[in-house]
Amino acid sequence: MSGDTVELLRQRLAVLEPLSIAIDDESQRHAGHAGARDGGHYKITIVAAAFTGQNTVKRHRSVYAAAGDLMHGSIHALSIRALSPDEV
Repeated sequence: MSGDTVELLRQRLAVLEPLSIAIDDESQRHAGHAGARDGGHYKITIVAAAFTGQNTVKRHRSVYAAAGDLMHGSIHALSIRALSPDEV
């Protein structure tokens, strides 16, 4: 199921037109955690021109909006590193 979630997340984040994106499933590191039953733990690094001039909060909101309903089911926790191209 986690592979499906990674692919769905990648598809959803495409709306941000990323130059690069890395998604790591860290769910196995959270085994036994109460939230691990209801959704996985993921870490993403995304580089997109859409983040240029945006602060961290606005970037994270853009990622959460793109992820949509995945944040209410398949994803329990999401660690985000969102960069503009000039920050790479």
